[in-house]
Amino acid sequence: MPGATLAVGGELSLTGTNLRFVIIAAVIALVALSFAFALTRAVLATGRGTNKMQEIAGAVQEGATAYLVRQFKTLGIFVVIAVVLLFLLPVTEAGDDETSVKIGRSLFFIVGAVFSAVIGGAGMALATRANLRVAAAAREDGGRERAMQIAFRTGGVVGFMTVGLGLVGASVVVMIYGGNAPTVLEGFGFGAALLAMFMRVGGGIFTKAADVGADLVGKVEQNIPEDDPRNAATIADNVGDNVGDCAGMAADLFESYAVTLVAALILGRVAFGEDGLVFPLIVSTIGVVTAIIGVFITRLRVSDRSGMTAINRAFYISALLSAVVVSLAAWFYLEPTWGDLLGETEALAALDVASTDDIPVGPQVFAIGAVVIGILLAAIIQALTGYFTETHRRPVQDIGKSSLTGPATVVLAGISVGLESAVYTAIVIGAGVYGAFLLGGSSIVLSLFAVALAGTGLLTTVGVIVAMDTFGPISDNAQGIAEMSGDIDERGARTLTDLDAVGNTTKAITKGIAIATAVLAATALFGSYTAGLRAAFTEAYGETKAADVIKDEITNLLNVSDPSNLVGLLLGAAVVFLFSGLAINAVSRSAGAVVFEVRRQFRELPGIMDGSQRPEYGKVVDICTRDAQRELVTPGLLAIMAPIAVGFGLGVGPLAAYLAGAIGAGTLMAVFLANSGGAWDNAKKMVEDGAFGGKGSPSHAATVIGDTVGDPFKDTAGPAINPLIKVMNLVALLIAPAIVMLSAGADKNVPARVGIAVAAAAVIVGAVVWSKRKPISVDAGDNDASPTPATETVSA
Repeated sequence: MPGATLAVGGELSLTGTNLRFVIIAAVIALVALSFAFALTRAVLATGRGTNKMQEIAGAVQEGATAYLVRQFKTLGIFVVIAVVLLFLLPVTEAGDDETSVKIGRSLFFIVGAVFSAVIGGAGMALATRANLRVAAAAREDGGRERAMQIAFRTGGVVGFMTVGLGLVGASVVVMIYGGNAPTVLEGFGFGAALLAMFMRVGGGIFTKAADVGADLVGKVEQNIPEDDPRNAATIADNVGDNVGDCAGMAADLFESYAVTLVAALILGRVAFGEDGLVFPLIVSTIGVVTAIIGVFITRLRVSDRSGMTAINRAFYISALLSAVVVSLAAWFYLEPTWGDLLGETEALAALDVASTDDIPVGPQVFAIGAVVIGILLAAIIQALTGYFTETHRRPVQDIGKSSLTGPATVVLAGISVGLESAVYTAIVIGAGVYGAFLLGGSSIVLSLFAVALAGTGLLTTVGVIVAMDTFGPISDNAQGIAEMSGDIDERGARTLTDLDAVGNTTKAITKGIAIATAVLAATALFGSYTAGLRAAFTEAYGETKAADVIKDEITNLLNVSDPSNLVGLLLGAAVVFLFSGLAINAVSRSAGAVVFEVRRQFRELPGIMDGSQRPEYGKVVDICTRDAQRELVTPGLLAIMAPIAVGFGLGVGPLAAYLAGAIGAGTLMAVFLANSGGAWDNAKKMVEDGAFGGKGSPSHAATVIGDTVGDPFKDTAGPAINPLIKVMNLVALLIAPAIVMLSAGADKNVPARVGIAVAAAAVIVGAVVWSKRKPISVDAGDNDASPTPATETVSA
């Protein structure tokens, strides 16, 4: 192992050997991007099906591209404002390099945002072309295996782009900024997280407004199939799958990767010195290699029960391979004792322990244990989520059986499944965090670094995880294109239905894993938050006085007997509920507009039902696009402004409690929403496959209602909580030095702090009031569009 130096702000620079490791990481990241390019060409070279299929797919591509372009124009305003604010916020421990670090943080904020946008946009662009090819492949001999391969390899492209761009961004920052890299990477992670949150919320509102509207009018009122071309909302529904599940979730998983890596590097610099900046990159590099292997070994065998069998096999093989290779890397890269790694005196100072004997394991075992915990956590969540959402498992079958007694029992059964699954998932995540924490012994810094390494270990499988997620909407779109075109036989339709059901499960699994990474990253970022406070207190008060201030403030951070901390905790949990409510209500309003528009077309264009008139698909796409752009503003402002209001208004202690409340409530809420929604969706598919009366039966109508309730749960509010938690943590991390500096004067600058807090709170209140003043159903039109008096008063 190369000689290491203790990291102190900007004084650390990489030694020659470690610099070579970082360069190798960047090169392998570029290799992943080249694999993405090669796979793209292979996917696009496959058959495109019939002219009718190509026409439908072209409409979906056009709608998805138009939406994403419009969204990026909207988000550009937020990016410009964030860049200016980032430059104005103070940094600590930068020494004489403060200005260059501020510039770098702002610059790499833009890079993180652009990378997030590129991954989301490129993933969506390929998915809107691959869906056609999957539908075409299902018509051929051996279509089951071929369609599965095309769908998963398309997801693999997005996976390779995620790990490639994430790793190359982090590597470049480490090479350029050395010991100041973690501060600059705060901007990189914040840019990725902020854009991902907006894309997730906006895409989620679009996709579920179209989906709910299409189902309620088409399936329930008109009794026509899900993707029947006579339904004016079908094109918007398929567009939504791409802008929500492809673009939104791809950006979300990229920011999970970036933010987790940022947290590992921030804490690694403190705990391991120079090696702490390099080892997380080595782990991520190994993850790139295993991602490539995992995608290429995902093959559906004739003997496999379903596509889930092939996906699980590849996932577990790649996870095992990651664990073995990371263990070997840690064993040969790191030293066996803390004294050898840092020097005995330096180790005591860096790790804040009385003796290195207080740490139960050496650096090698510490690193191996932390990474393996993360990999095991991903595998357990995969199995646990699959149990609660797969069609052949008891929870989904019980929901399907409850449809015999109507939609109310379907809704109740789905809620109970989501609530129960959230408990088990939270226990598993908590056990992973606690297990990693124990590795650090009495050193809090080391324990938090272990949590960050566990997150990095979990994300060694992120390439396969992203492929699994993108697989879902591609399969869903392929089924829609096949049904709308009518150019598919019974065998091909069965293949696409099976792949769609697998896709529902893979989407639920990736959401579960994404929230696990949010918890690990947020816990690690909390450690970064306390480390940042120490530096800020030292800079504000000086070395002598800072020691006492640090002792009092850090010790009291999560003391809930302090009323202000308790208030912060409650506010953090409350924001998760408000954010979820705003997102679900946004879908409800926009879906109401879609319902009225589709009803209008069925009423005013009578030729739709006999096929003599073409529905006006573009009007529904326009409604969803407009509403999604308008509705994403309030949740976005809430995520950014709430930590500012709490931090400047109540102080750094209540802000820490706020983050703790958001992490706890967010974990449970996100898993509940994702799993209940996934279970409802697959219960509907089980009935559509012939169980409990099949399509057109009262049981089918009941499960459709359950699915429409679950749509904004699993594809809007639930997955958006993941970037929400990380955005709020990063905002807290960025503003903490400013809060400390404003609190350091004799008068503690109360007017300035209160002014900032009141302004932030006013923005939140104004945004929420503005949101509530909108009608329940935008553009409801004339009430005669409603078929029954009970729904004539949908508009507020």
